[in-house]
Amino acid sequence: MGVTMSATTAPKNRIFSGIQPTGNLHLGNYLGAIRNWVALQDDFESIYCVVDLHAITVPQDPAQLRQSTREVTASLIAAGISPERSILFNQSRVPQHAQLAWIFNCIARLGWLNRMTQFKEKAGKNRENASVGLYSYPTLMAADILAYRATHVPVGEDQKQHLELTRDIAQAFNSAYEVDFFPLPEPQIFGSATRVMSLRNGSAKMSKSDESEYSRINLTDDADAIAQKIRKAKTDPEPLPSSSEGLEGRAEAQNLVGIYAALADVSVEAVLQEFGGRGFGDFKPALSDLAVAKLSPIGEKMRQLLESPEDIDHILEQGAARAEAQVVTRRHHVIDGRVVVEADDAAARLGDAIVVDGRR
Repeated sequence: MGVTMSATTAPKNRIFSGIQPTGNLHLGNYLGAIRNWVALQDDFESIYCVVDLHAITVPQDPAQLRQSTREVTASLIAAGISPERSILFNQSRVPQHAQLAWIFNCIARLGWLNRMTQFKEKAGKNRENASVGLYSYPTLMAADILAYRATHVPVGEDQKQHLELTRDIAQAFNSAYEVDFFPLPEPQIFGSATRVMSLRNGSAKMSKSDESEYSRINLTDDADAIAQKIRKAKTDPEPLPSSSEGLEGRAEAQNLVGIYAALADVSVEAVLQEFGGRGFGDFKPALSDLAVAKLSPIGEKMRQLLESPEDIDHILEQGAARAEAQVVTRRHHVIDGRVVVEADDAAARLGDAIVVDGRR
């Protein structure tokens, strides 16, 4: 089957990223993703999505899912994501995500999905009872990205494999239909404190599922809660070293120094130059003051936004309309025995048109 495409004006600098509406966003989410998203608004055309379709790969209470979607949206806005500068919406409002995911299900191969390690981790020993959606959600992730022909995707180490799959799917589609249509999106990986660990166990990732509230700093925490959690953070009796080599084997110290460096936007070496040789009795108050200054305004604004859930819903509705205007969708016609697939009005603004030879 031959395919030709007219000249297109594809985006050259477009970011897409999504976040699940899990509720209780914490310091790890902020330093690992959200803060970076805020900075990317300066250099990229930014599309940010609350991926509620991904959330339902495991059982959800509908009312709680709606509330969690609002909470995540409020946290993004409070942290600095601008609904005017960026496109901010929730995934289920734009049906083309699910439509393109089905097409990609027909492009991707079982062998590709079988290599995805996150399914094995999330399904665990009860794999036979896991949902098909949990298994195939990397193809939905690919659809999320490629529906907007995003050129860059900010990812953590745990998502790099899924972005590689997205690139494989884009390449397979382009090859199968002899077009240069979907871009191969590049990873945007950030450095310091992209992996924030538990305040109670430096070898475990900070997580909302940890039973101890003192293991994490939630974005909704007020100044007193932030300060108390840092005071109670697990440490060791040794003073801080003067160089990063001295942090080897000291997981809790390494975690707290990394958090300070990320919040202050300086290197770990710079932190150790200031605090090297000093104990945690000096370091923790400084970290507490910094964390309160950076995080408590986010929590305060987030609480204010959540007082008007209808305003958040309106922001998501407007963002979805803007997002859908960017999606590549098609009209089909049969002309002289050929299936002509033309862009609709939204996609026409990107100058797209595909002609599929229907004679095969």
